[in-house]
Amino acid sequence: VQLQASGGGLVQSGGSLRLSCAASGRTFSTYTTGWFRQAPGKEREFVAAIRWSSLGLSTSYSDSVKGRFTISRDNAKNTVYLQMNSLKPEDTAVYYCAANRYGDVSDKRDSVYDYWGQGTLVTVSS
Repeated sequence: VQLQASGGGLVQSGGSLRLSCAASGRTFSTYTTGWFRQAPGKEREFVAAIRWSSLGLSTSYSDSVKGRFTISRDNAKNTVYLQMNSLKPEDTAVYYCAANRYGDVSDKRDSVYDYWGQGTLVTVSS
């Protein structure tokens, strides 16, 4: 699986951005896909994850973005999105998408993800 993240940019505080993670691979729709971010001088942190299975759609969010960010996927386009609303300066970071075959969305460790895209920079000005 190869992942390509895009959609980052500069936005004012309170604004919105939508990140996209386009994937190759016919079985991507069954993978758990997550978004992580890394701010300057800080460790990479979990943002959100999504998994689609025969049981339905599962999602999870970090407390810092819950209620502001929404993760979704379009299996026909092999793409996962991260809609980011009410952005704050502290959301400034490089955002990465990642995927794994069998993980649960509740597992927020970056070590369980096997495939990573390149980052896309999100800058929120105050």
